[in-house]
Amino acid sequence: MKRLCKSGLIAMIVAATPVLAYAQSADLVLCDRLAADPSDPDKPADAKGVPEIAASDIATAIKYCAVAAKSSRRAMYQLGRAYAANRQVTEAVSAWRKAADKGSTSAMVELGVLYGTGNGIARDEVQARKLFERAAEAGNPRGVSNLAAIGGGGAPADPARQRELLGRAAETNAEAQYQLGMLLAEGSGGQKDDAAARALFEKAAAQNHPGALERMGAFASEGRGGPKDSSAAKAYYERAAALGDEDAKKALESLRCPYKIKDKSGKLVTTLCF
Repeated sequence: MKRLCKSGLIAMIVAATPVLAYAQSADLVLCDRLAADPSDPDKPADAKGVPEIAASDIATAIKYCAVAAKSSRRAMYQLGRAYAANRQVTEAVSAWRKAADKGSTSAMVELGVLYGTGNGIARDEVQARKLFERAAEAGNPRGVSNLAAIGGGGAPADPARQRELLGRAAETNAEAQYQLGMLLAEGSGGQKDDAAARALFEKAAAQNHPGALERMGAFASEGRGGPKDSSAAKAYYERAAALGDEDAKKALESLRCPYKIKDKSGKLVTTLCF
């Protein structure tokens, strides 16, 4: 593929996104396109994001995110992602520190992970916990889940506190909606509420969250928290499976092969499929 000069790239971006071009720099638009984190609360709604930065895009992402980072904290966070993808841990840590200092909760989480694992930085669980707490207090879903995993001060995770923290982010964030829905569905940290859980899963599913789509399939199949609807359940499972959810794939297989033949000992012999 032929390389395009910077002016050519900018022209393409302006042509493709005329409204955004006036609102922010072309460098930031391209940085978002190549390196935005789908779970970052700072990510603009019209930026899809990428779970992992493609190897072929790393150099370009570093180039344009470095320029955009001079005036944007999310670009600084995304620059850290690009450096991390390029295995430049020292540079990634530096970028994430700067982004965290400017209030990026996603950068706080990434730094917390590095402190918690000792990957490229001296292991420090106390510092990791502090970073997760800051992110969680600001409503970052990953901050909440990581804080729960590491525990507070060595104490067991507090599901009630998780509910409280997730509730702040669940108004707009799909991951928070999904995680809070799971707590409500399991009755963890408070009263069990299938109807409220289903409503949260439905919101997250509308944003194509794989886990929420799978849960909506299960709830629709069982009639939990709302009407039973086999056709809707299958549709939810299919959408989740297309996004790679393994539980949804298994559920679809069970729908296709619902009858199980067992021997006298109860061992599965075969299944009957449609």
